[in-house]
Amino acid sequence: MRKERGSVTVAILGVAAVAIALTAGLAGIGQALAARAAAATAAEAAALAAAPVTFRPFGANGGPREEAARYARANGAELVECRCPPDPGYRPRTAAVRVRVEATVLAVGKLTVEATAAAEFHPLALLR
Repeated sequence: MRKERGSVTVAILGVAAVAIALTAGLAGIGQALAARAAAATAAEAAALAAAPVTFRPFGANGGPREEAARYARANGAELVECRCPPDPGYRPRTAAVRVRVEATVLAVGKLTVEATAAAEFHPLALLR
């Protein structure tokens, strides 16, 4: 009986260590998913902001790229790419952007997440 003394304590410590590791892993997964959602939101906002500015500035500061960068920054991201050339014509056009979000994830460290989004703009819809 004396040999078994303290074995319950060791077992409880083992279970506690596993529980802490699982909690840290789940928290890390949650942080990574939150970073991915933030990148997607920033990309969509940037594309939606840039699309109408390809036709006319509409009071925006600068061109479509500057507008996309401003909305990306406002959503915690950095604009990586903006395929949204100005076009004064009345044809429909698509503004496509790519943004980057950097996050600190528990047990992993720095994580960089990129997201892309596109928004379509129809200038003729302004005449309706």
